[in-house]
Amino acid sequence: MSHIRPFHLAIPVDDLRVAREFYRDILGCTTGRESEHWIDFNFFGHQLVTHLSINKSVSDVVNIVDGDRVSVPHFGIILEKKVWDTMVQNLSELGVKFIIEPRTRFKGKAGEQSTLFIKDPSGNILEFKSFQNDTNIFKRK
Repeated sequence: MSHIRPFHLAIPVDDLRVAREFYRDILGCTTGRESEHWIDFNFFGHQLVTHLSINKSVSDVVNIVDGDRVSVPHFGIILEKKVWDTMVQNLSELGVKFIIEPRTRFKGKAGEQSTLFIKDPSGNILEFKSFQNDTNIFKRK
């Protein structure tokens, strides 16, 4: 497989101004191109596009993962541990409500990871995680 390229993800939001404040001011994403219907964000080197959608519905589907009720769908990013720790501190200081509090799951196993879940103002669920060892990201056991 070749080197990792940035992904593109488009998500619905119900208010572009509020989305800009959340992704730019809370998560620290810079903005790129935009129109009155969408905004491009640099989401940790990847292209995240928020599209205005007043007909968005939020899923209530969850799966149990290591004891947590994980919302489906969700998206996120795998961060280096120092960056993840800083993210936890910044989100806490800004009073962002965690859907799943920062914790370590799969302790002592190949998939050991620090994780947290938050919700954006439009109800999109985001996960930020950091693996104990990045070589284990896709390791089965």
